[in-house]
Amino acid sequence: MKRREFISLVGGAAVWPLTARAQQERIRRIGALLSWSQNDPEALVIVGAFSQGLQELGWKLGSNVRIDYHWGAVDDERIRQYATDLVATAPDVILASGGTIVRALQRATTTLPIVFANTGDPVGSGVVASLAQPGGNATGFLNLEYGMSGKWLEMLKQIAPRVTRVAVIRDPTAGSGLGQFGAIMGAAPTFGVEVSPIDPRDARGIERAAVAFSRAPNGGLIVTTSRLARTYRDLIVALAARHKLPAIYPNRNYVTAGGLLSYGPDYIDQFRKAAGYVDRILKGEKPGDLPVQQPTKLELVINLKTAKSLDLDPPATLLALADEVIE
Repeated sequence: MKRREFISLVGGAAVWPLTARAQQERIRRIGALLSWSQNDPEALVIVGAFSQGLQELGWKLGSNVRIDYHWGAVDDERIRQYATDLVATAPDVILASGGTIVRALQRATTTLPIVFANTGDPVGSGVVASLAQPGGNATGFLNLEYGMSGKWLEMLKQIAPRVTRVAVIRDPTAGSGLGQFGAIMGAAPTFGVEVSPIDPRDARGIERAAVAFSRAPNGGLIVTTSRLARTYRDLIVALAARHKLPAIYPNRNYVTAGGLLSYGPDYIDQFRKAAGYVDRILKGEKPGDLPVQQPTKLELVINLKTAKSLDLDPPATLLALADEVIE
């Protein structure tokens, strides 16, 4: 072998590990598009859960991974704009919450991988082909299964037996809102309850509907899983208290904010688990091959202070089922 060729070979061998190491150590970028306000205490919990999940898998924030959060994706126009802007930055993976946000992202890209959490009915909304084989560029974790919608009505009747009329706050633009309402309607005859939908689009619509519904006696409220309800969480809880409406909600944040009771999946755990899917995608797996996961555990939270303010005495059987009771 000629001396020049030998030096080139040795030099190449020396350079290759350095190049490989540089590639391994490059910072991977995660773009997150979420509907929460950045100042919402709930948002801080989500960030903490997702970051903790990544760190447990060996990712070091600022060292080998960076997360760029985009907050406040509430109305449809803003969601479309935020989705376009995020896709233009070409992150390695996108973290999203809610079917409307995921659909907007998929309109902006068919190639960038998307992991969603806190999302309902991705099959019905066309986000994935099936739960077992998503088949596209998105996968993630569901925040509902329609069977729990009937349980909302059952638990509301347990804690407030006098309720004979129930208003259901849903998002009329979301397919999951229709599915949840259908499940509640299916259970209504069993409990002798008249069910009617409330389809507000903003805070004023929510307030008008609550005032009108509360004019007749024996009313109760079911708040379904939706971006709209989460956005106006504090308003809905305040209206239920003001008009003496026993209400059940889809997750614990409503109850810690003063709501009566909630029944639903641990959404914080969903973001922690979403970190696992992000990790797998960053290591080479495709989102279309990762099955969409349904909630495996539903938690019941009851606020006894709120129950007392509504002159309700939660039965011992319901309290025994509770994962948390707020005194």
